[in-house]
Amino acid sequence: MPTIVSPPDLERRPRRTGEDDGGHGRRPPNGRDLKRTGGGGDNDNWDNRPNRPRRPGQRLITYRLGLFFALGAVFLFFTGLVSVFSVTQASSRLDVYNRALNTWLPTAVPPVLWLNTALLVLSTVTVEIARRHMFHSIDAMEEWFGLGKPTSRRALPWLLATFVLGSLFLGGQVLAWHQLTLQGLTFQASGNGGHSFYILTCAHALHLIAGILSLAAAVIGLVAFRSVEDRQILVDCTAWYWHAMTALWLCLFTLLLFR
Repeated sequence: MPTIVSPPDLERRPRRTGEDDGGHGRRPPNGRDLKRTGGGGDNDNWDNRPNRPRRPGQRLITYRLGLFFALGAVFLFFTGLVSVFSVTQASSRLDVYNRALNTWLPTAVPPVLWLNTALLVLSTVTVEIARRHMFHSIDAMEEWFGLGKPTSRRALPWLLATFVLGSLFLGGQVLAWHQLTLQGLTFQASGNGGHSFYILTCAHALHLIAGILSLAAAVIGLVAFRSVEDRQILVDCTAWYWHAMTALWLCLFTLLLFR
């Protein structure tokens, strides 16, 4: 007698919620899959995408951190210079009679440095005003909506004023070096005290030149850059660098006065 094969049971177990394939022949991804793949089910790993849009202000924070690390290296450099000159100032040698002699000869600070210091302090005020104009909420909102460049228009005169004041400061430094040269206190003939004065002031002047170049780039960027975020980053980083150079000069000037 032939074997009778009964048809399979047409009643299947009920599916759980979320298992219905909707007629596509496969089960769609559940909520966990959607979270892992970004909704497409193809393991595209949306959370780690390199082209994922950044939050507003995230680029600014990144650039600020990079600038602060660079400024930390600059301050460490000047700390090393000051430490070397401090050790030299405190050291002495013995003469033929076994007497301790200190070869450190202090250099009188030229009076023009007081004017230079006032100019630099004033410049850090003007650059801070420019920085604050770039983040004025109403003006920035108008730029985000494409209604002109009010932030750049308000910040530009203050950046130009900072550029002029910084250039005057550098001119005053050159004048101070020239006055010392007229007194016969050249780098070679001024002793250890003169060496410290020339090296510290020249090193600071070189770093301030970098700040002036940044100011020039910021002025050009206010005109050339269309993105308000790019202009904010440029002006903000330039302003913080300028503040750091002003604070550094105040420390060096105090040290030169009382060494």
